[in-house]
Amino acid sequence: MRRPIALLASLFVLAGLPPAAGQSSSITVASTTSTEQSGLFGYILPRFTSKTGIGVNVVALGTGQALDVGRRGDADVVFVHDQAAEEAFVGQGFGVKRYPVMYNDFVLIGPQTDPAKIAGDEDILDALRKIAATKVPFISRGDRSGTHAAELRYWKEAGVDLAAVKGAWYREIGQGMGAALNIASAANAYVLSDRGTWLAFKNRDELRILVEGDRRLFNQYGVILVNPAKHPNVKAREGQAFIDWLVSPEGQRTIADYKVGGEQLFFPNAAGS
Repeated sequence: MRRPIALLASLFVLAGLPPAAGQSSSITVASTTSTEQSGLFGYILPRFTSKTGIGVNVVALGTGQALDVGRRGDADVVFVHDQAAEEAFVGQGFGVKRYPVMYNDFVLIGPQTDPAKIAGDEDILDALRKIAATKVPFISRGDRSGTHAAELRYWKEAGVDLAAVKGAWYREIGQGMGAALNIASAANAYVLSDRGTWLAFKNRDELRILVEGDRRLFNQYGVILVNPAKHPNVKAREGQAFIDWLVSPEGQRTIADYKVGGEQLFFPNAAGS
């Protein structure tokens, strides 16, 4: 029997989509917070439900935690953004197949005063070295999300040993992207964000994009059906229908059509990735 997800204190569940006429089933999708907090799911899921009659309940948390939910069989589909972890999930038999869906990019956000002097730097590694050297406030999600995994990878590639240098200036919050941006705004701190959540974020105050454009900041999203051979409770037919719609021309157009302030947040690439 599937464990009651509502009892897991770390999960944020978006299950409020009204059932479509004739809706006879629903699925649970464990996904990264960026797909929910950017507003993407609020835009695309009603369209999927209207077409198929399949409701979608979203459990929004960090990618690592979303994959854990899938490993336990507490979701039918995972929709996340850490390709290495996704491939391991499939390789270990927890998922059936990984499908690329869309991409955007990461951006390094910071205060307009920019005490680390990184504005306009197109090298994320150089920017992080300057932040570590000046020990200016930096907010880390610290939640095993795809964004957190990318951040840790960048520090390592920059040659910064966080265990040796981090102190009060480096704050791990164990929360999602929206919370990280709010805390960075209040503290005039630096933070790594996916561009989609940043564009949808309203409480910017003194924050702005300081570093962007580095090819390392590419951010790919993938979707995977949880393996029904391992967890017979998985709604394989409905879950695969959701995946098939996401990667179909209609689903890809719907993703591309989602904009905030006239700016596209995610770029579909199911066919070419």
